[in-house]
Amino acid sequence: MSIGLIGTKIGMTREFIETGQSVPVTVIKVEKGRVLDVITKDKRGYDAIKVGFFKIKNSKLTKQMKGYFAKKNTEPKKVLKEFRISNNQQFKEGNEVGIEIFKDKKFLDVKSKTIGKGFAGVMKRWNFGGLRASHGVSVSHRSHGSTGQRQDPGKVFKGKKMAGHMGDKKRTILNLEIVKSDLENSLIYLKGSIPGSKNSIVYLRESIKNVSRKTIKEKHEAKAKAVAAKKGKK
Repeated sequence: MSIGLIGTKIGMTREFIETGQSVPVTVIKVEKGRVLDVITKDKRGYDAIKVGFFKIKNSKLTKQMKGYFAKKNTEPKKVLKEFRISNNQQFKEGNEVGIEIFKDKKFLDVKSKTIGKGFAGVMKRWNFGGLRASHGVSVSHRSHGSTGQRQDPGKVFKGKKMAGHMGDKKRTILNLEIVKSDLENSLIYLKGSIPGSKNSIVYLRESIKNVSRKTIKEKHEAKAKAVAAKKGKK
């Protein structure tokens, strides 16, 4: 596992590439993290680093956390995240990590919370068809119908799709392409949309899968080379 970062979803816009093609992108403001602890195999059986993100007022901390940050001699952090890495020798307590760790990356995995929709019925939540519009059906047109069986087994099975709390769940989107990075302002532009509302917290990490597909820029370059080669033959 490699080190990741945490950011804030600013919103969506679009980027124009050289061909004039419009690419929808999500803009993420990446937060700089501070290394609070370097964990070694001797200490805990594995190598990792603990990184803190987002400033928080000292008055909002518990006594235990006040003591923890005082011991580390650093400013309080809102979110603490542990990353298991093999080469933790290159990190020291107090070091800062930022968007530069994704400098040579083409694809990222993103995890964030989906927008909460409150209590929703089965037609909205699970795309049920509902009951018939007439022929004896009264008042229960959008209901889910039968929930279980008869005396045997005499219960409703776990996982039965029913009305309930919709959204507000953590979801991971794999292999999102980095369209542009703004190192000066700590902004990263990812192709497409990601879960969550504006100003929600977003977890970024290097893609865990080996992505073989080409990026938009690579496709454009390959196309330009093919056109040039065709002209050369003529």
